[in-house]
Amino acid sequence: MSDELHRLQRERDLYFRLLTLGTAETLDAFLEEALALVCELAGADQGYLELRGEVSGEQETWRIALGFSDAEVDDVQTTLSTGIMAEALSSGQTVVTPAAFLDPRFKSRGSVKLGKIAAVVCAPIGTDAGLGVLYLHSSTASGKDGQAFSESDRERVEIFARHVAPFADRLLTRRERDNTADATLPYRDTLRADMLVGKSPVLAEVLKQISLVAPLDVNVLLTGPTGSGKSLVARVIHDNGPRSTAPFVELNCATLSSELIENELFGAHAGAHSTASHASQGKVRAAEGGTLFLDEIAELPLESQAKILHLLQTRQYFPLGSNQPVPANIRLISATNTPISEAMRDGRFREDLFYRLQFLPIAPPALTERLSDLPALCDQLIERACRQHGLRRLGISRSARNAIRVAEWPGNVRQLAHALEAAAIRAGSESLQEIKPEHVFPSVPANSTRKLTWGEATRDFQRHFLLEALDHSEWNMSEVSRNLDLARSHIYSLINSLEIKLRPRGSDS
Repeated sequence: MSDELHRLQRERDLYFRLLTLGTAETLDAFLEEALALVCELAGADQGYLELRGEVSGEQETWRIALGFSDAEVDDVQTTLSTGIMAEALSSGQTVVTPAAFLDPRFKSRGSVKLGKIAAVVCAPIGTDAGLGVLYLHSSTASGKDGQAFSESDRERVEIFARHVAPFADRLLTRRERDNTADATLPYRDTLRADMLVGKSPVLAEVLKQISLVAPLDVNVLLTGPTGSGKSLVARVIHDNGPRSTAPFVELNCATLSSELIENELFGAHAGAHSTASHASQGKVRAAEGGTLFLDEIAELPLESQAKILHLLQTRQYFPLGSNQPVPANIRLISATNTPISEAMRDGRFREDLFYRLQFLPIAPPALTERLSDLPALCDQLIERACRQHGLRRLGISRSARNAIRVAEWPGNVRQLAHALEAAAIRAGSESLQEIKPEHVFPSVPANSTRKLTWGEATRDFQRHFLLEALDHSEWNMSEVSRNLDLARSHIYSLINSLEIKLRPRGSDS
């Protein structure tokens, strides 16, 4: 039999056995069978296979060893951060050496010298090195049957590592799903809340509060950090309340100047002010019979707060330029990321209005409080971005999920949504099937001699993204606030925290 025919038959057998392996139903059985198969194919007498995943928001590792003693397994795991496996994981490339303790790349490393490690082939699992690593070892420099790991062995190991990844990912996903209890189920049975994705206990608490307050025709105050999903919570309250068939009207109080806010709220008669060339209908009128949602209500001037208080007390309001009251039948839901207690203490928010607004407070959690919801959130946001921009369906790599998980997201879900929308566009332009870390965090200097941490890369991305928005609007904060859907106060906080030098509007400097 020719060498070429023999090679083709072995590759055929490999693919067949991989398909058979793919029928494994448990992760432990899969790891054991996978490692035994690749050791046999490559002629290794020792092997180690490790996979990484996330369960209930926490990183977990699954590993199995073949041919190693318990003490040797501990040494092998140590090399993940200091030895050959670290090299394979960081480079994303297969490492092959006939004698590691003589190889100038590794001979100075303590784990190699200690173990007198000889022939090694080590490969990252799949094209996404964040999934795991495969390490095969021969205890003598010559390897099994008098041969070191050959180029054919390397090819088989790489074929195995590449094609075993989808099976491993399927089982990891199943393990994650099976081990993540859905704390929200008791409330999802009675609520229409599909837009609030996740299973975490903190999200379940929000749904519990929604289930209590939604059927009651009372005012609701939503508090919590910017971008945490307060507008979505407001919509869910409306959709599950007695006014669900009537209008839901939203107004962000932070995006309008003090001169325009009352015009937007209450409308105006023609000639009521310099820009009122004709009569206009305000948001209160537009929400008649339904729900008015005032986001960032703490940004309202005190004079406007007094008029909102009058509206809640009398169920009437006055359009600008009119002395005739207009009846109002609305439910008011308001939201703020400003600590109301501080605003009242500083005299920036009326205490009597606060008590009118707050019936049962609801506080959507920050992203850091619901990390176990990140996979579902990412999938939802990517699907929405692809649909919005007409892109084909995209997945997201495990390494991108891991990078997102460890990154800082001060803008919470809203900031994550912006980042994933941009990432989907970048990945789509490259005709890829999934989003990679570099699509989410693209702003790494090409000439940098030091790799950025994910936190540094995220900060760099935020700074670049905000500067583009500021320059595009010529530093018009109201326009930036509308375009990014952020409160002006939060934009100024970001400018300070990201050390962006304030620039006058219209300046070219």
